[in-house]
Amino acid sequence: MKKKLILLIISVFLILWYQLSKVDDEFQLPIFTPSDLRSTLVHPSLVGKTTHEIPNFSFVNQNGDIINQESVNNRIYIANFFFTSCPSICIDLTKNLKLVQDAFDANDILILSHSVDPKIDSVERLKKYEEINDINGKNWFFLRGDINEIIKMAQLGYFAIASIDNHIENSLIHTENIVLVDSESRIRGVYNGTSQLEMSYLISDIKKLLSKQ
Repeated sequence: MKKKLILLIISVFLILWYQLSKVDDEFQLPIFTPSDLRSTLVHPSLVGKTTHEIPNFSFVNQNGDIINQESVNNRIYIANFFFTSCPSICIDLTKNLKLVQDAFDANDILILSHSVDPKIDSVERLKKYEEINDINGKNWFFLRGDINEIIKMAQLGYFAIASIDNHIENSLIHTENIVLVDSESRIRGVYNGTSQLEMSYLISDIKKLLSKQ
């Protein structure tokens, strides 16, 4: 009788341990490196690499403040690319990112939206864009800087675009990709910013990262 009781206790313990382990595994998001992503998301110079570091950066936000690598240290953040005069996907990107911002406290996450039209998107224009779209600028920064540095971040930093071989002078980069970066500056997800469904996935994944901090 005692042996049966002991076996029953051990069995219950093993079942509980398995279930808890399974739940914990479900909270593990992948850590993306170039070798993990489709070639359409990876610059040719990065194809096959199994490690990745986001390059250092320094841009100016809508308040005229410098935003750099130190600004995002130990922070979960989202990166995307847009321009204020965009008549198409940028409208959906901004609308959907507002859903993400509203799902969290301002101290939980940062959003970095990089303008791909810095000649037009001055600090003043970015500030106006924030106001027109009724955006909380406490943790959502609209960034401008040298276009070559912006392209570098899009290609080599966040895998937002693979290359711009077909890019011609006076044309602007369009990408719907939104990138999730964890507090250790590792890419944990790439999402279609025009899809509200994928934004729900993004919100869920951010919650998973927050639960592990």
